[in-house]
Formats: sequence, structure tokens, C-alpha cells
Amino acid sequence: MFYFTKINEKTVLKSDMIKTEHFFTTRESIIKTKEPDYTQTVEKNKYSICDYLNIKYENLISPSQTHTSNIQLAKSEQKIYPETDGLITNTTDIAIFLNFADCTPVIFYDETENIGAIAHAGWRGTAANIAGKTVQKMISDFSSKPENITAAIGPAIGFCCYNVGEEVYEKLKATVNDFNGLSEIRNGEIFVDLKRINARQLEECGIKNIDIAPYCTCCNNDLFFSYRKENATTNRHSAVLKITKRGSE
Repeated sequence: MFYFTKINEKTVLKSDMIKTEHFFTTRESIIKTKEPDYTQTVEKNKYSICDYLNIKYENLISPSQTHTSNIQLAKSEQKIYPETDGLITNTTDIAIFLNFADCTPVIFYDETENIGAIAHAGWRGTAANIAGKTVQKMISDFSSKPENITAAIGPAIGFCCYNVGEEVYEKLKATVNDFNGLSEIRNGEIFVDLKRINARQLEECGIKNIDIAPYCTCCNNDLFFSYRKENATTNRHSAVLKITKRGSE
């Protein structure tokens, strides 16, 4: 279940299913922008979040997202991750964050192996099954088991608002065995449920513990940013994750 809380008086969204430090930022806790009017606010919020997470500023790590399905392990000594839309973390000295404005954020955590990840699943990432690939990398590289992985799917453009063309529809449909209930024709237009497509991909990987945020970034534009509704805004809300339990515990 998702709930709002505060970090240094700024609102964030959390899931009670993820058992390590994590949150989705909102408009007031923004930490990613290219717009000059927001630059100072972003810097203040980033320092505040680093203080809250008890990490160095330079250890708040984000990749260069380009709608790929590339996934890397984040390390404190590495700050640049080109063409990367998924990060995995297994250490307590860093936090990772990815940025969104309609695309689907997915936070993963395996409490048994003490490893987490964030994936950026726009329609291209979803069509490439980045959520499923993140799970597979956690399994193959870090000994995770599907039954131990919990996923929180954060705020994204909703089924209510996300219409796509035939080509995108076909690419999304091809990613799961069962597409029932994930699309609908309204007034001749195709609408798809991007959040639940990602959830279906995860279910087909064996993930059973999935929390889906009820918030649409278009409908709840007072809380979150929307690329579609705000004419290609560069403001972003973010998914943030930090491992808080040391591996020996």
C-alpha cells in the first residue's frame, strides 16, 4: 500500500511493501530538472535528501536515461552510467535515483539477498521488458529468487490517459503471454495500462509481491510531473532507493 510522508518537510510517496529506504519524490521534493527556475530548489532538495539518507552528496547516483533496457550495478567509485535505464544497488554507502514524467518507475527489493534496483519503463523500456530483465539480472548475478523480490510500481501515466498507436500497442502486447485487460478501445483510440503491463511482465517472471501506485501523472498533475500534460516539461519526479541493512546482518 502506498502512502505519503515527509522528508525534511517535503512530501514523498512510499510503499509499505519495500523493506528498505525508498521513496518517490513529488513536485515539492523535486531533484531533477533542466529548467533554470527549479535549479536552486533541486540542489536544496538533493542536499536535504542526502542528509536524510546519511550519504555523501556525490553518492546520490543517477544514470543517463535513454529509454534502453540496459541495467548496471551502481558503485560508489563510478558516477557516470551512459545509456542506462536500470540500476542495481547492494551497498549501504550510496543511493540510486531514476527520473520520470509519465514513464513507469519500478523499485525492486530482495530482503533475503539485501539487493535493490530501479527500472525506468517508458513504452520503449516496457516493450523491451526492462522490468523482467532487471529481475533476471538480480537472479543471475546476485542469487535472488523471484519469491523474495518485492516490486513497487510508482506514479505513471494511467490507463485513463495513455493512448498509443497501433505499432506501440503491438510491441507492448508482444511482451506478455496474457494481454487480457491491459488495453481498451475508446472512440477509435487504443489505450493501454502501462503500469499493469509491467506488473504482468513481473508476474510472468514469478514475482508475486507487487504494489501498484494508484496515481496517474496526468490526472494527479498537482502532485507529479507529466511530460504529456505539461508540454514536454524537463521537470521530473524521481524514484530513490538506498540499502539500509548491511549484508552481514
